[in-house]
Amino acid sequence: MISLLILFLSFSLYDSGAVVVQTAPGKVVTHRGGTIILPCRFHYDASAHDPDEIRLKWTKMVEPMSFEDVFVAMGKERRAFGSYRGRTALQEDGSGDASLIIRNVTLQDYGRYECEVTNELEDDAGMVKLDLEGVVFPYHPRLGRYALNFHEAQKACLEQDGILASYDQLHEAWLEGMDWCNAGWLEDGSVQYPISKPREECGRKDTPVGVRNYGYRHKNDDRYDAFCFTSNLNGKVYFLKTYHKLSFSEAVQACTKNGATMARVGQLYAAWKIQLLDKCEAGWVGDGSIRYPIVNPRARCGGREPGVRNLGFPDKKYKLFGFSLAFFAIRCYNNASGVKLRE
Repeated sequence: MISLLILFLSFSLYDSGAVVVQTAPGKVVTHRGGTIILPCRFHYDASAHDPDEIRLKWTKMVEPMSFEDVFVAMGKERRAFGSYRGRTALQEDGSGDASLIIRNVTLQDYGRYECEVTNELEDDAGMVKLDLEGVVFPYHPRLGRYALNFHEAQKACLEQDGILASYDQLHEAWLEGMDWCNAGWLEDGSVQYPISKPREECGRKDTPVGVRNYGYRHKNDDRYDAFCFTSNLNGKVYFLKTYHKLSFSEAVQACTKNGATMARVGQLYAAWKIQLLDKCEAGWVGDGSIRYPIVNPRARCGGREPGVRNLGFPDKKYKLFGFSLAFFAIRCYNNASGVKLRE
């Protein structure tokens, strides 16, 4: 009886000229550089309206109740906006298909999208969440801890090949075991930090595990670290080995000479998490810090947990050796796919 009632109501809606939009529950997942379809179908009384009168509009939520245009179609007219130009198209798999194809997905494409369908008098809309496979990493600059306001945190993540992480991304990282005692900005302007092992110096030992929340802070005046998010690489992070001491500037020159650039922090995290880069050898990274990635923890490699070890920001003029071998390892990144790189 319930099914018949729903069917009757649906036919009543179509007969009245109303538009009904259906989108995918949950989320669709891809990675940076991939192609994804945001599913959306609509139903209406085709006998009451000319198909050319139907307007399809895709927008992206940038803040609560604030949207930016992505793609609009009406009749044979199509228009994409901003960074979506040249990367978006309708799937158009039969009548009523308003699904949007996004090619060469970027980090900035992550988020919630609205599919809106309008005829002359009626409209309906549905939401689709686009998620990315990737990794969350905490970040602070050479200036030290709690040095970034919200806008500086956004810029810092971009400079390290990332974007400010969302709460969902940070929560997922916490579920996977992330434990970090310093609070950082998230993309919604809140300040939070994940704790898997409660201890006195991180909000007391008797407090529960979870993502601790400082709430929404003043974006200009308050200063914290940043939680950044990055996705897979279109190239490869590798060690360029030398058998003599190098300063930071000499390391940059060596990478350039080898047809690469210094790896950014986000690229190193992506290589560790996604490409399973594991090296018990420390090297310069593009922000002037010294780091190394450990997938399989072992003796003399800095702890019992996997992760990217951070040895801080030495003076860039110092000529340093690698820590585990008698040579210095420069961490490089080559963004040209298919180029054979030397280990």
